[in-house]
Amino acid sequence: MAGVELLTPRWEDYELIDSGDFEKLERFGRWVVSRPEPQAIWHKSLPQREWERLASARFRKDSRSDDRGEWNCAPQMPSRWTVAYRYGGMSLRMRLGLTSFKHVGLFPEQAENWNFIYDSCRRLGASPAGAPGAEPVRVLNLFAYTGGATLAACSAGAEVTHVDSVKQVVSWGRENMELSGLDGVRWIVDDALKFVRREVKRGRRYRGIVLDPPAYGRGPEGEKWVLEQHIGELLECCATLLEPQGAFLVFNLYSMGFSALLAKGIVNQLFGSAAEERYGELCFSDRSGKMLPLGVFYRFRR
Repeated sequence: MAGVELLTPRWEDYELIDSGDFEKLERFGRWVVSRPEPQAIWHKSLPQREWERLASARFRKDSRSDDRGEWNCAPQMPSRWTVAYRYGGMSLRMRLGLTSFKHVGLFPEQAENWNFIYDSCRRLGASPAGAPGAEPVRVLNLFAYTGGATLAACSAGAEVTHVDSVKQVVSWGRENMELSGLDGVRWIVDDALKFVRREVKRGRRYRGIVLDPPAYGRGPEGEKWVLEQHIGELLECCATLLEPQGAFLVFNLYSMGFSALLAKGIVNQLFGSAAEERYGELCFSDRSGKMLPLGVFYRFRR
């Protein structure tokens, strides 16, 4: 399929209510939160008093920090709660929480990619029953956070290796697996680039690879990740790890200034041509129709 696409997930437990003035107002399950959003450059459609009435938790950045802050919560707002996501034979439950980095434990725009991962694993012959004698569909999820993509692949019967540099979010992912009634994930706390270098030396192969690299980050031993400096080597390693036939790739970019065409260009050069590819922006529309871009994606099957 050619051309840049806009993908918006359908999710009963999530809604973008309003956006503007560099904030977004969102509903996760029954709870509404407001938090910063650098891409919401327009004005809010709802009056500020309506935001204050609807939101049970509001994030405010700490003036002494670029990325940390605190939540101001109504008395009834829980510190933790769960949401559900269903698609096909996939039924997930994920625990949310209010972190000091404004995140709540998932990126809802990624649900469109979860559907693709689930469908791709089933298409490759993964079986939730784990049919004896069948060749396993091995999937590698890098920068895997709390595991939405991991759970999608696991739901389809794939053997998943989940890699993230933060021990706490890996534990969070394991909790989500248990809440979803799943099992069998290989959990790895490691620097993604170091891990794939070792996997290349081991001669490992995967039928699916999911990449969610941040603009900046740190490994468990303080390793520095800078997207522009390291993405080329990471993708080269992943091109070696991905099976040449009967495989899929999901590549996401959240860094402002990186386009879907850039993602397509570098993947096409390093991985070669694909039988089926899609690329574009992941987004949500608020109640007033303002379309909020939340990251670019490129994905293929071969």
